[in-house]
Amino acid sequence: MTHENESTITNDDRGTGDLTYLIEMHQKEIWNWKQKEMEWIKTQNVLDGTKVIVGELSAKIVDLKKEIDRLSEENTNLKIITNK
Repeated sequence: MTHENESTITNDDRGTGDLTYLIEMHQKEIWNWKQKEMEWIKTQNVLDGTKVIVGELSAKIVDLKKEIDRLSEENTNLKIITNK
């Protein structure tokens, strides 16, 4: 093959067995997987953060329920005392 012929070869002229074509396709595939991995990591981080928030809110709800029960009992006791 002469230099004149080499200059007329384009990316479209390469076959699927061409090494440079395979490398480029592999690089594109790697890039796509890295993009997907970044999305998965982002989603995992959001999920982890949400779990922490839910855990904190659940603990707060339990504490508030205990406080409501305590105040309710105190209110009942005060009603009993004032009615005597």
